[in-house]
Parts: sequence; C-alpha cells; structure tokens
Amino acid sequence: MNYYGLLVPAGILVALIWIAYARRGAAGVGAGFAETGGLLWKVAPNLAIGFTLAGFLTLLLPQDMVARWLGAEAGARGIFVGMAAGALTPGGPFTHFPILASLMVKGATIGPISAYIAAWALLGVHRILIWEGPVMGWKFVAVRAASCVVLPPLAGFAAQWIARVIR
Repeated sequence: MNYYGLLVPAGILVALIWIAYARRGAAGVGAGFAETGGLLWKVAPNLAIGFTLAGFLTLLLPQDMVARWLGAEAGARGIFVGMAAGALTPGGPFTHFPILASLMVKGATIGPISAYIAAWALLGVHRILIWEGPVMGWKFVAVRAASCVVLPPLAGFAAQWIARVIR
C-alpha cells in the first residue's frame, strides 16, 4: 500500500474538520463525526465481507494459478479473463478492491486488474439485468454495452503499456 496516497484525503479531512469548526463550532465537528459513525455502521458488513474474502483468497489461491491466468505470462488472455471476471462478478467496491489487492499480491498484473475494474464499472451483468435493462430499456442497454465492450481490453492493454513505459 502506498501511504502517500493517504496524504491528500487526510489533508481534505483536516480542512473539512476546520471548516465545520469555523462554521458550527465543536457541535459541528461532533455532528460530522456522528455522521461518520452512521456511515461506518452501514458499510461495515460490506467491508468485513470484502476483506474476509480477500484474506481467504490470498491464503487459498495458488500463486502459480493467479500468475498463469492474470499475471505477466497470461498476456492478452489475462486481460480477457480479467474483463470477463469483472463483468460477471457482482458486488460493490467494498468487496472488489480488497479482492483485487489480494490478487495483485498473488501475481496478477496491472493489465488484467485494469480490465477487471473497467468491465465491472461498464459491463456489470448484475447491474444490467437488475437495473439498467428494466429501467432504461433493452435497446439502450444493447447500444451502450456494445459501445463499451472495447473499453475494458483497451484499458488493460493501455495499463500494461504505461506500466512498462514508466517502470
């Protein structure tokens, strides 16, 4: 984990606490922390499930299998496996990102992981079936999905190329 990535959100947090105090005093800061507790209570089950899944995947998935399917040796196949897994795996970011981090520990590379994230965001089958099709209509889904299907592999190949360039 890159701890420098925590500096910007921590700085924003300090600024928001300061603004809350300036506008509403200690009661405003207390109300902000109360909202934090409420949000944490709502997402705690998702966090617990996501991190527990990630822990067991890290423990149980053989490193050579992850490397074979999602690692550097997987090449284009790894990007398409990542894309398929991202499109087919239901759940939110609290589940996916800990799992993806555990896959990276086991040898998955940036291309397949990027394709996974892009497919999860753009082509999530569970969202299409439950929300998008019934709400927006199936013609819309067909046009939107067809226009997006090239993006996850493109993201995967671009991520691999960029990672090699900046290495």
